[in-house]
Amino acid sequence: MRGETMWGLVTGASGELGQAVSIALAKRGIPLYLHYHLAGDKLQGILRLASELGVPAYPLQADLRDPQQVHRMFGQMPVKPLLLVNNAAVDHVGLIHDVTPEQFDNLVHINVRAPFFVTQAALPAMIQAKYGRIVNLSSIWGLTGSACEVLYSTTKGAVLAFTKALAKELAPSGISVNAIAPGAIEGGMMNRFSPEDVQEIVEAIPAGRLGRPEEVASLAVYLLSPEAGYITGQVISPNGGWYT
Repeated sequence: MRGETMWGLVTGASGELGQAVSIALAKRGIPLYLHYHLAGDKLQGILRLASELGVPAYPLQADLRDPQQVHRMFGQMPVKPLLLVNNAAVDHVGLIHDVTPEQFDNLVHINVRAPFFVTQAALPAMIQAKYGRIVNLSSIWGLTGSACEVLYSTTKGAVLAFTKALAKELAPSGISVNAIAPGAIEGGMMNRFSPEDVQEIVEAIPAGRLGRPEEVASLAVYLLSPEAGYITGQVISPNGGWYT
């Protein structure tokens, strides 16, 4: 498959990490399907860049909590993607005592069930091609856990187990599956913290700064490349030495 043009699908492409990954892929000439749920306006910069580069890029709306909408989304793709980035996610901050069943279900549906069924829908084309690259976005809290983010940590830990099990199942089909578990990254979920809280986090990071979305994106692009075919079932955590 090295010499063929392969399409990529990025879920949650309207988020800051999703945008960074999408831009990095577009710059490498990868045709893209850009999934969004509600914030389609945030895709305009990516679509404009892709147009300037002559790279096909199409926005696709779906609520990934609904497997029927996942299948509808794949039905809109004339060429099925062989590169998949499961990035769409939501977080939750609060004590476990305050988590409602509705909040629990929402996070599990978006952070765990959605990547499961998106991947399931993507696999027939990959298996037929005997080639595929899947990158799942988890979190450092999926590795270490975090107080006051027990629910979020639980779902991101599930993503890691999903990654490792799926990698073993799909390796004979030429499909790699890896996870990225970022530490504290500029923007996105870090925006909920006060400047003082952010400074306290930075002081705990040996690198002395937050990570940049572009640094996570560059790792994702490599894991999606033909050269990364022998890397599978791995969890890589770009975190500036915060947790090792």
